Order: sequence, then structure tokens, then C-alpha cells
Amino acid sequence: MKRILCYFLFFCVCIYMQAQTYDQLAARAVEAAERDSLELSEKLFEEALKLEPANMRNSMLFSNLGTVQHRLGKIDKAIESYTLGLNLAPYSVTILLNRAALYLEKNLYEKAYLDYCNVIDIDRKNQEALLYRAYIYMQRRDYKEARIDYNTLLQEEPKNKMGRLGMALLNQKELKFREALEEFNRMITDYPNDASLLKARANLEIEMNTPDLALLDLESAAKLSPKDAEIYVMCGEIYLSQKKKREAYVAFEKAIELGVPRPELQDKLKASK
Repeated sequence: MKRILCYFLFFCVCIYMQAQTYDQLAARAVEAAERDSLELSEKLFEEALKLEPANMRNSMLFSNLGTVQHRLGKIDKAIESYTLGLNLAPYSVTILLNRAALYLEKNLYEKAYLDYCNVIDIDRKNQEALLYRAYIYMQRRDYKEARIDYNTLLQEEPKNKMGRLGMALLNQKELKFREALEEFNRMITDYPNDASLLKARANLEIEMNTPDLALLDLESAAKLSPKDAEIYVMCGEIYLSQKKKREAYVAFEKAIELGVPRPELQDKLKASK
């Protein structure tokens, strides 16, 4: 009996020490990630997972491991880690969103779409999932479904910046120029220092055949973001359409000065001479 009791106590101590080790490895991995020691963090998470492959908390460790691998630029490994985490916790909104974001990064729109749909099945008002599913619908030119998602998002948060921008761009795609322009006007009033909104409105004004208004917006955008080469490319294209070759040439040269490779603008430069 004494021998059996000793074995039992030894077994309990071993389990306790193993649990401690698992927890310690996981804690050290988190601390390493917070210090930006990402390779060490990845190694520690992997050691913890090997130590207790059946631990129910491994879904969290796989999630954290995926995030560390994403930060290391190991996108495929990160997706694999998130997938293993989802095998243990299939209804984890956090892991689904993280994996979907990586699928988008790799232009795997269909896989991202399925993850966002699963998130919305769990939480039908999840703003991130609604926003990016609408974006995927836009890529598919399924504007009806995109509008449903944007409307749902904006009903929950009317001031959501990305949702409002998405709706404005959707109206522009559907040639509802007045509605698009009204939304861009409101957004530029709300965010007067956002050069990207001025560029977006300029694009709309080009489609509306009001190039002079577009140039005014691009001039304002250049003051806010003087190193944005795209602004000068857009200006050059407008000047070319107006047969103002000298102004177009100057704009394209400025874009090259700001980093656009000269071969990309070679034809436009020739047309400007």
C-alpha cells in the first residue's frame, strides 16, 4: 500500500510539474512576443504545444502562434496555425477573422469569404466581417449583396469611416454619382486632413467629367501628402486629357522624383512632349 501511495503521489507531482511547465512556456512565449522577440516566442509556443498536444487550451496557443508567425512574415505557417486552432475551437470569431485577413492578404478571396460568412453566422453584426465581406462582394461585382452588408454595418455604426467610404465607392460603381459625391463631401468635412478622401473624390469627379474640380482636390491632397506620387500621376493624366502637355510632363516628372519607376510612365512622358 505504501508503494502504491508513493507511485500515486509521484504521478500527481509529475502531472503538476508538467502543467507548470506548459503554463510557464506559454507565459514566456507571450512575454517574448511583447518584447518583439518573435522567433523565441514562436519556438516557445511550439514547445508548449508539443508538451501537451491534447490540452484544451491549445486553441489559444495556436492562435497566438499564428499571430507571431504573421508578424514574422510566415503567412502560410500562420494560416496553418490558425486552422489548427479552429479545429479545436471552430466558433472562435477571433481566429476566423485572423485567418480571413491572411487569406485576403494572399488574394484567396473565396476562402476569406467563407471565414467571414462563418463569423457573421456566429455574430451577425460583426463589423469587421461585414466590412470585408462587402469588399469581397465588390470584387465580384455583386453590388446588391455588398450594399446589404454596408447597410447592416452603417445601421450599427453610422459614422464607421470604412463603411461610409465603401458605400460611396459602391454608389460610384453603380453610377450613382450624386449619392457618391454627397457622401464624399460629408466625409471630407468630417476628416479634412485625409488626403486619400480627396483623391477618391477626384477620381469620382474625373468620371463625372469635371476635371478642373478634380485638379483642385488633388492640389489640396498634395498639400496634405506632398510625397504621394500617385497624386502627381493623376494630375498628369488629367492634364494630358486636356492637352496641357507641359503641365502633364512636369507632373509625371514629379511622380518619378517621388519614386515611380520611369519605365512605368515612359509612354505618358512621350505623349506629354
